[in-house]
Amino acid sequence: MKYNHKKIEAKWQKYWLNNKTFKAEYRPDQPKYYVLDMFPYPSGSGLHVGHVEGYTATDIVARYKRQKGFNVLHPMGWDSFGLPAEQYAIRTGTHPRISTESNINNFRRQLQLLGFSYDWDREIATSDPNYYKWTQWIFTKLYEKGLAYESEMVVNYCPALGTVLANEEVDNGKSKEGGHSVERRPLRQWVLKITAYAERLIDDLELVDWPESLKKLQINWIGKSEGAEVGFPVVGSNEVIHVYTTRPDTLFGATYMVLAPEHPLVQKIATGESLVKVKEYQREAAGKSDLERTELGKEKTGVFTGSYALNPVTGKEIPIWISDYVLISYGTGSIMAVPAHDERDFAFAMTYQLRVVCVYEPAMDPASDEYKEILSGKKCWPGNGLSINSQNAEISLNGSDVATATKKMIDWLQKKGFGRSMIHYKLRDWLFSRQRYWAEPFPILHFEDGSKRALDLSELPLLPPELQDYKPCGDGQSPLAKVREWVEIVDPKTHQKAFRETNTMPQWAGSCWYYLRFLDPHNTKDAWDKEIEKYWMSVDLYVGGVEHAVLHLLYSRFWHKVLYDCGLVSGQEPFLSLRNQGIIVARSYLDSNNAYVAPEDVTEKNGTYFHKKTGEVLKSQIDKMSKSKLNGVSPDEIIEEFGADSLRLYEMFMGPLEKEKIWNTEAVTGCRRFLSRFYDMVISEKVKDVEPLEALKLGHRLVFQVTKDIEQLQFNTAIAKMMEFINDFTKLECYPKSVLKMAIQCLMPFAPHLAEECWEVLGFTENLSTSPYKKVDETLLEETTVTYVVQINGKLRGRFELPKDQPEEVILDSAKNHAVITKHLDGKELIKVIFVPNKLLNLVVK
Repeated sequence: MKYNHKKIEAKWQKYWLNNKTFKAEYRPDQPKYYVLDMFPYPSGSGLHVGHVEGYTATDIVARYKRQKGFNVLHPMGWDSFGLPAEQYAIRTGTHPRISTESNINNFRRQLQLLGFSYDWDREIATSDPNYYKWTQWIFTKLYEKGLAYESEMVVNYCPALGTVLANEEVDNGKSKEGGHSVERRPLRQWVLKITAYAERLIDDLELVDWPESLKKLQINWIGKSEGAEVGFPVVGSNEVIHVYTTRPDTLFGATYMVLAPEHPLVQKIATGESLVKVKEYQREAAGKSDLERTELGKEKTGVFTGSYALNPVTGKEIPIWISDYVLISYGTGSIMAVPAHDERDFAFAMTYQLRVVCVYEPAMDPASDEYKEILSGKKCWPGNGLSINSQNAEISLNGSDVATATKKMIDWLQKKGFGRSMIHYKLRDWLFSRQRYWAEPFPILHFEDGSKRALDLSELPLLPPELQDYKPCGDGQSPLAKVREWVEIVDPKTHQKAFRETNTMPQWAGSCWYYLRFLDPHNTKDAWDKEIEKYWMSVDLYVGGVEHAVLHLLYSRFWHKVLYDCGLVSGQEPFLSLRNQGIIVARSYLDSNNAYVAPEDVTEKNGTYFHKKTGEVLKSQIDKMSKSKLNGVSPDEIIEEFGADSLRLYEMFMGPLEKEKIWNTEAVTGCRRFLSRFYDMVISEKVKDVEPLEALKLGHRLVFQVTKDIEQLQFNTAIAKMMEFINDFTKLECYPKSVLKMAIQCLMPFAPHLAEECWEVLGFTENLSTSPYKKVDETLLEETTVTYVVQINGKLRGRFELPKDQPEEVILDSAKNHAVITKHLDGKELIKVIFVPNKLLNLVVK
């Protein structure tokens, strides 16, 4: 019999589904293990082999933990609301509900073909009303706690897509979805007060086992800093410009101010001829992304508003400018400019011939030309030193270092009422509105008097109206606003005329809490049962791509902490242990027009790639897999040719989980050969009910090594150990059935279909998925023989196996009687013997 992967895999996939082999139950008397994938957005193109890596890793852990006696929760669902689904529906003329359902069915089919041990009874989709009912309910909790509010904000708006976009959805002023132009414009938006949790989001990273690099990304995104808020009165006005600065010690060197073009004070303080120039500049800035505006190398541009502010420590009037290098979304949207000690401010000052005052003496030779240029304001000094030129009638910082000067200045500002000590976070409150159809409606009613009401649980889910024309309006409103009979209602609770909220939630909303709904997905009375939540949470292992390292994780942690404060969850952190899999990349090919060429149209000769049809020489490069680059490899074609177990094995054997890997379809054949050898070994006539010592040693060593590697998520080395085992085991005269049982159990998490078949072939009747490993006999792990290396004058001349711990005399005698070594000793005098026990014998001769 030959290994027939199609027949074997179809057989066991059907068995697992029919028997609900991986169904997870609430069993408070059994230790639990919750292993979770970052659930996918079900795109129309389906899975490619790059997606399979993380899912295979979690499945190995899930299957292994069941073998170790844990009650395992391993669910799967779909992040199915959002902009990509809506745009796909618009392009294809298909309602997003229909296209999303079709995509989900395809994804589910592919995942089941791979034999992943999900509990499919817990499957969820964020676009299912039975799911987003509870997303809406969680929003009402945020609203009740004052953590959800409305605000007029300057946002990234894409007219072509008709919606607000997050900064992460914009690249160089273009939408990542479709490549359309994005502009900055003010809109009324719902905002979540994530800044209220900034400190806890930093501090509680100490509670989790995450890669340090990932923790650092979160900390940097939150961006905690300590400084002062300083007020600069606008001359001839009652307005005050508030600036946050980490360097209040440089206040004597602040010679001008800069506001973001979108700052609300700009319209109030721009005067005369300046107003026309200001408005023109604002229009130009609206078309640039934050990245473009803050690029260090770009030329600094700006416009003078015509107004001045008072520097509170010098009493001097300083000009107020606007410039796009200041962002409204960062700090207060305004800065005090100290050009003598900040490169960007200095470049701006040089461009517009603004005053430069040095307030820190540079640490260099006072006689040097550079020193003189810095003191005269002709050159910037970003380094530290001792304060100079920093004195008024009430305070002197002169001669102070940075720390001392900062403390003195903050104390003086607070005493005089010009400022205050302040901890600041780069993190902004979370812009939570979108202008789309395919998303969760807000459970909010607006009344004519300006008041609002959040819907009660009994009024949820709030379904969107049925729309055939769900294209964006392009006027800052969502398509929901077009259905007046849905928007304008009489509130059944207050009997007042009311207006439904027409903005919708971002895709992040449904993915913030899905791990909790998996615990109790069929509960109609509550989002989850408290006792069930207490049993399963927190997630023991969470695996996903590093692209979610900041926002998804930050948003999920924020919502979880709010739910904790509401007494709805039992722990402060959702994901105790988290790992990112490395991306799988592949070679792509481009013609002279930089158009991608499909791999099947490419031929290679002596390292050069040619177009098969035209003969054109092609460029090649390594890229992340994607449909647009024609280098995505579907798991379907690999499964068809090699089998799901071969694909799973290859994905893990390519290298360490967290490292980037290059896909090579031809290399899958090596894993396929290994599985064929394993199957041949199990059905061999050499299988016997005997237990020779050498075979037992191989079996116990295999279990010890493989289980240790799985615990450390070192799947590639675990597979290498199994390959070594087969090489050694097949040299034996017979194959003990009990040792094969151990080998099958080691193989099962990696190649479950073949493992189940081999288990059945050998007649084992217990459930393989939960059958515990044989306890390792550590005495069998000890090596009884070692390999001695024999050198003559430092050159390798031979190796041989001998029992451990032999004395020097025995090893020397064995060497002298070794045929190969004897040739190199003939006629030579032995001068010295260097002996390293259990390792080396070096003979020095002349």
